[in-house]
Amino acid sequence: MRIIAGTAHSMPAGLLFDIARYRHRVFVEHLGWQLHTAGRLELDEFDHRDTCYIAAIDAGGAVIGTARLLPTDRPYLLADVFPQLMGDAPLPRSATVWEISRFSAIDPRSPMASPTSNFASPLALDILAAAMRMASDAGAQRLISVSPLGIERILRHAGVKAERASAPREVDGHLLFACWISVDRQWRSLPDIGRPVSGKDYAETSPHQLECSAPGLP
Repeated sequence: MRIIAGTAHSMPAGLLFDIARYRHRVFVEHLGWQLHTAGRLELDEFDHRDTCYIAAIDAGGAVIGTARLLPTDRPYLLADVFPQLMGDAPLPRSATVWEISRFSAIDPRSPMASPTSNFASPLALDILAAAMRMASDAGAQRLISVSPLGIERILRHAGVKAERASAPREVDGHLLFACWISVDRQWRSLPDIGRPVSGKDYAETSPHQLECSAPGLP
């Protein structure tokens, strides 16, 4: 398994397409989210050339996990779609606060895949650790996310400092809240960042290798 971090501009050719296809399979087909999609691909207005992504790739070259990272001094999901989750607190607008969204560690091909395994599996924690490292390299000190109720307990059990920005609210039948996550690049051990990959090299995987093909946004 390999974890690749990069932007749409710098990632291997075809990987963003595979991420978008994976997101459709997980969020639309598997979890039933009502999202605007086209051609069985899930991309939205926050997916740009300089948007940062984490992708977990299995030994066969398939995407089995993703996350998206956006600095909050630019348009991002929480501020533009779910601002009510901040309650009376101000929306983050800072280069030191990044949003993590479209997070998944579900393999939709597995009969054991479930919404709970999306956050509690070792792969989920590896993806979060890679996201922390990438955000930290770009100067971020905290992450914020739109999270389901219960994620605090999972993160705290894993040793992550997480807290609510405001009280949970019901959105489309789900209890959600804005979750602060302190960035700690030393929280979970990952291999050193290796050489950038190109083309379809990401299909030639090695165990738990993190390769970052972008230094992060300014």
